[in-house]
Amino acid sequence: MTAADAPTVPAPSPGRSDAPAVAVLPLVAVAVTLVLWASAFVAIRHLAHDFSPGALSLGRLLVASLVLALVVAAGGRMPRPTLRQWGSIAAIGVLWFGVYNVALNAGEQRVDAGTAAMLIQVSPVLIALLAATFLSERFTVHLTIGLVLAFSGVAVIGLSSTDAGGTRDLLGVFLCLLSALVYSISLVLQKPLVAKLSALHVTWLACTIGTVVCLPWAGQLASQVRDAPLSSSLWLIYLGVFPTAIAFTTYAYALRHMTASKLGVTTYLVPPLTIVMGLVFLDEVPPGIAYVGGALALVGVAVARRNTARKDVEEPAAAPS
Repeated sequence: MTAADAPTVPAPSPGRSDAPAVAVLPLVAVAVTLVLWASAFVAIRHLAHDFSPGALSLGRLLVASLVLALVVAAGGRMPRPTLRQWGSIAAIGVLWFGVYNVALNAGEQRVDAGTAAMLIQVSPVLIALLAATFLSERFTVHLTIGLVLAFSGVAVIGLSSTDAGGTRDLLGVFLCLLSALVYSISLVLQKPLVAKLSALHVTWLACTIGTVVCLPWAGQLASQVRDAPLSSSLWLIYLGVFPTAIAFTTYAYALRHMTASKLGVTTYLVPPLTIVMGLVFLDEVPPGIAYVGGALALVGVAVARRNTARKDVEEPAAAPS
């Protein structure tokens, strides 16, 4: 939906204020988004034994694209992108919904959910770096310091995740960083799109393209759904409906009513939420030293974003799961 689609709020009557109730709705949307995104990291980790990375991506995206299609159809208006916009949407579908999901699923077969969530949160630093490189935005002192701090944190997390062979968990760290990178590129591509098309329409189209990209794993998905317990198949459906379709919708609603810089700060809560959920549902937590690396990375993100916030630039939030 666009801002023009927002319902008109009547003026409050004397002695009664509707403003607090209206202001609460974006906060509720943010809370729903963060909890669902955090739960996705845990669900992906839980399903690592039953589904391969490609099959899990296809199943999740197939469910999400169908749900989003119903939401878009209920709105009564279908998007009509230009040829150039289709090119950007296709790139987002391949990178964000295709490569991102497969890489993250593969990464979480090697690192715990909390570690993956901390690594994904370097996305705002990568976005700022890409903007400075390709969009002629200034390469500021804050960005430089933030990059150094964030990737120092990543290095600490990488060292803490190394197994006895020195390679397996480092590969998991690399795959999570690859997810963060392709998501960051996608947001740079998405920036001009959402000025012309609604975020919901862009998400639906890109998600559908991502589903098509993952179709080579259709055979694996069918076989693994047949062999997996019913509970795992239900978790796969949960991933498609809640952290993808619903969370993207609530995020888009919150973004209409809050600045992106303020909304982006709230995503710092995703790693601690994921760590708590991982402890409760999976009985696993990141290695002790990884917390230091995660904190260092988040400080780097905050420093890198500082100059952007001062200029009141609408910067995208960190990556969802």
